[in-house]
Amino acid sequence: MGTLEEAILSSGFTAEEEAILRRFFTNLDRPVFALVNMPEVVKGALFARYSRSPKSLRRLFLDEFVRDRAAGVEAIAEEIQIRSDSDASEATERAEALYQRIFTEYGDDSVAQLGGAHVACEDVSNVLTKLVERGRLMSYLEQSTRYIRYDQKVGGRYRFYNPFPGGSGLDARFEAYGSRLFAAYSEMFGSVEAAVRDMYPNEHGDPTSVYEPAVRAKVCDVLRGLLPAATQSSVGIFGSGQAYEGLVMRLLASGNEEAAAYAAMILEELERVIPSFLRRVRIPDRGGRWIEYMKNRDGSLRQAVEALPISDLAPEPETGSGPFVSLTSFDSDGELRIAAAAIFVASSIGDARARMLAAGLSERELDDLFDALLGDRGNRRHRPGREFEATVYRFEVLSDYGAFRDLQRHRMLTIEWQPLGVGHGFTIPDLVEECGLADEWCSLMGEAAEIYCDIPDSLAWSKPYVVPMAFRIRYVMELNAREAMHLIELRTTPQGHEEYRRVCLEMHRLIAEVAGHRRVARAMSFVGGESSALERIEAERRAAERRTAHPR
Repeated sequence: MGTLEEAILSSGFTAEEEAILRRFFTNLDRPVFALVNMPEVVKGALFARYSRSPKSLRRLFLDEFVRDRAAGVEAIAEEIQIRSDSDASEATERAEALYQRIFTEYGDDSVAQLGGAHVACEDVSNVLTKLVERGRLMSYLEQSTRYIRYDQKVGGRYRFYNPFPGGSGLDARFEAYGSRLFAAYSEMFGSVEAAVRDMYPNEHGDPTSVYEPAVRAKVCDVLRGLLPAATQSSVGIFGSGQAYEGLVMRLLASGNEEAAAYAAMILEELERVIPSFLRRVRIPDRGGRWIEYMKNRDGSLRQAVEALPISDLAPEPETGSGPFVSLTSFDSDGELRIAAAAIFVASSIGDARARMLAAGLSERELDDLFDALLGDRGNRRHRPGREFEATVYRFEVLSDYGAFRDLQRHRMLTIEWQPLGVGHGFTIPDLVEECGLADEWCSLMGEAAEIYCDIPDSLAWSKPYVVPMAFRIRYVMELNAREAMHLIELRTTPQGHEEYRRVCLEMHRLIAEVAGHRRVARAMSFVGGESSALERIEAERRAAERRTAHPR
């Protein structure tokens, strides 16, 4: 047994203490353990105190959280799991009192990182999902347009959010138009599904459980462009108290009425489970001032940009109807930066000398260094270390809104987007044209543009809701080479959507040919290509194999 474990065991616990601890810790005799059966606020308070105590966590819990009645959390060590709900609530309230003391003593921000919560948001528009998912330090799972048919009504109505006030005229107009979009989606489904079956017959004799989901995913991919950005979804969120605080204030500052309504509901529910973490939001000179700052900042920026001579600029070049990608900024010495970072990590010399050494390497030496840095990659999840973060690329992308929604989920990069509108045109999937449905598709897109242009400036926040996902949106993605490897390899796999796969293949080409970083491009050895089969078929086959190997 190692000395660390011996030290822990030598501290010893009485039989009574062990009985208490076993309810809240996964083991009593090892240096690594997990906390269980505690409210999040208790975990956060315990860890905050832990940072300034010489005691082990379990001893600290016994001495200062269980026995100290003045701390207000003696009830934590009592029967939380088998008591009535009212008593469990009382225990949490006592823990809150301690947490407030911890907040005062140790500061808000660091403590607010120590506990979290799971929150589900249902009937959220696709406009709002992008606002919710903007935060980097949270985890999200969103209902997918690829696996669910969106032509089912709930309560006699299709699932989309109507942002317009009743009696405005726009509310009834958009209600009728939104219903037509979903009805067209439903009507086209059969025609496109038949075309997919003709194009990709089940020649391998795959079971229905494999072939049918792949066909359905393909049809959903093709037709999702008809769905308006108002289409409702469900989002599961996990994050720390600090991350939720930022989310709530960001939504309240957005100027979007749906966002404000959901922010209020999220805050109310979090105050039931981790109230101290969100306490600052309701304090006028704390959260209130913060929200006002964000509103003023955004408004000032818009005014400053409106004052610029943008109209004097030359017209922008045509970008075609498909996705457009441009590499607008990169480090010309990016590969040398990566090499220098690798030398620095693996040696004892300073950063400046590592850069000098890298600059003097021959092409062969650089190749060898990159090979060593990459190692033997067995799959796309085997990525090099942070040395690849030493160089950065900035891409401008113009793609349909559906592809943007998928790429925006990559949070470990900088992504900024312009408001969704109708000015950049829309895409028409090849299968829609082949099925003779292009005229109806274009007619529906034209109607969206008419409604969009009729929305007054006083309701500017609502404009994106009427726009179908086939319309294109412009955004920039700034990312280092390591994140570029992750994104490009993941989003060019055969099961990926055709639109974002094209975007990422072009990003890969631009890194190699425009930036001239051919070693970086070669490092992305799991980049896929254009798919010539049902995108989801291989993934469904692997899922079937796993089900066979691990039956329920």
